[in-house]
Amino acid sequence: MNDRNAEFLREYSPNFLEMALNGNNRQIVKNPDGYGKLSRECGDTVEIFLTLRDERIWSATFESDGCLYSVVCANAVAHLATDLTPEQAWGITPQHVVDLLETLPPEEVHCAEQAVSTLRLALKDLHDTERRPWKKFYHKR
Repeated sequence: MNDRNAEFLREYSPNFLEMALNGNNRQIVKNPDGYGKLSRECGDTVEIFLTLRDERIWSATFESDGCLYSVVCANAVAHLATDLTPEQAWGITPQHVVDLLETLPPEEVHCAEQAVSTLRLALKDLHDTERRPWKKFYHKR
């Protein structure tokens, strides 16, 4: 391991590194129950896919073409939302993401805000899909 890699590992918390390196939540879901997509003026895009079972978020996944911080924050939001009811997931805030990650640089908090805003779009879509279940089978992406 070179000095640059070692410095990266020392700079960030274990939770941050887990969200950066664990790709289990990074996947596109066809016909999700809830879907949100949000692009920032910098060009970074985050998508969130929600699958509901027994009135809980059974699966929350994401895709992003953004920077490391966008990916880490989107993964953190997916992690936080999994196993919650949709009502509980509405309570997730950017501060929850910052607290989970512990070492998100202050100048990158906008990535946490984007990830949470995308989750809220997916939750709104989930609510709309519950009211009109036939819409689930329309291509959302």
